[in-house]
Amino acid sequence: MTTILLLFLIGTIMISLEIFLPGGLLGVLGGILMIIGTVMAFQDHGTAGGLIAVGAGVAIIAVALIVEFVWLPRTRFGRRFFLAASVSGSATKPAAEADVVGRECQAATVLAPSGLVVLDGKQYEAFCRDGYAERGARLIVRGKDNFRLIVSKP
Repeated sequence: MTTILLLFLIGTIMISLEIFLPGGLLGVLGGILMIIGTVMAFQDHGTAGGLIAVGAGVAIIAVALIVEFVWLPRTRFGRRFFLAASVSGSATKPAAEADVVGRECQAATVLAPSGLVVLDGKQYEAFCRDGYAERGARLIVRGKDNFRLIVSKP
C-alpha cells in the first residue's frame, strides 16, 4: 500500500511540475508512475482497490487541469505563464494591387537586384530586371509576382 501511495504522490508531483516546466517529459513520467500504481493496486487489492486507484488518478488529473487552466491564469503569479496579449504585424510587405503595372515608382533602397521601392507613398519589395538601380532612381513597374514588383529602368 505504501508503494502505491508513493507512486501516486510522485506522479502527482511530476504532473504538477509540468505546469511550470513544460516539455511533456515530467507529465508523461508522472502519468506512467500513476498507471504503475494503479496496476499494482489491482494486483495487491483486487478489483475494488484498483477501481479506487483509477478514481483517485482521474480525480488528481481533473484537479490538476482545473488548477492549470482555470485557477492559475487568474492569479498574479499565473499571469506570467500565460500569453495575454496578441502581436499584430506581418513578416512581409503587403502585396500590391494588380493595377500597378506600367506605373512609375522610386527606389527606396539600392536594388541589386532586389530591394524596396516607393509607389503611392507605400513601400513594396521589388526586383530590378536591369540588375542594379541606385537609391532614388526612377523605375517603371513591369509586372508583379507573389510578393514583389518587377521593375526596370525607363
